Amino acid sequence: MGIALITGATAGLGLEFAWQLAAARHDLVLVARTENRLNEVAEQLRAVAGVNVEVICADLSVVEDVERVAERLRITGDEAGETRHPVGLLVNNAGFGYAQRFIDGDVDVELRAFDVMARAVLILTRTAVGQMVPRGRGAILNVGSIAALTASGTYSAHKAWVRNFTEGLAHELAGTGVTATAVAPGLTRTEFHSRAELNTAGLPSIGWLSAERVVSDALTAVRRGQVLCTPTKRYQLAAAALRLAPRAVVRALGKPGLGPTN
Repeated sequence: MGIALITGATAGLGLEFAWQLAAARHDLVLVARTENRLNEVAEQLRAVAGVNVEVICADLSVVEDVERVAERLRITGDEAGETRHPVGLLVNNAGFGYAQRFIDGDVDVELRAFDVMARAVLILTRTAVGQMVPRGRGAILNVGSIAALTASGTYSAHKAWVRNFTEGLAHELAGTGVTATAVAPGLTRTEFHSRAELNTAGLPSIGWLSAERVVSDALTAVRRGQVLCTPTKRYQLAAAALRLAPRAVVRALGKPGLGPTN
């Protein structure tokens, strides 16, 4: 996979992706909003794993910042004097939670969520495959959610878009040497929920996954060229039940404003 570019790379699943890829000897490009934290994580990875780490401080809800990340994806390594190598794996992981309903929530929050979890994914993926396809190798990994199969507000809608987008992309990429994978984890223990001020006290402990397991399963799926990945048997069963259940039942179970599952 060569160099991996990871968005939302300083916390949660993004940080775990960085460590597991570094342990596999992949050089990294880390993208996150907080510069101090970004540099701190980069230094730790360089010192412990001994890999090269570039950093891009960017807010993916800002058009200009997305373009700066896209510029890194356009690097081919062929330019005279160019020392930065092309990205072989793009991990679209950035996201955030928002504990609000759509009908009376803050529209600016909704737009920011859409920009980060849909618009930026589209732009960065299109830029990456534009370089990968001519080379005949590369991979896109989009972090979705089991919530894509539920009716829990706009977060579910964004993750459903990620899932369908990835499946369509995988079909277009067939035979090119480039793959597309969407991982759909369930509840995953990270600081994601507390940052979003989401109440998870009533959620059963058996439903929680570790970030290590989710990331390991996702990277295994990428290496196999697998399009959809739902970590653990229990969430695979839950996904099957959601697909088979009448949509009226699924809607009744939805909790708008619950926010992300990972």
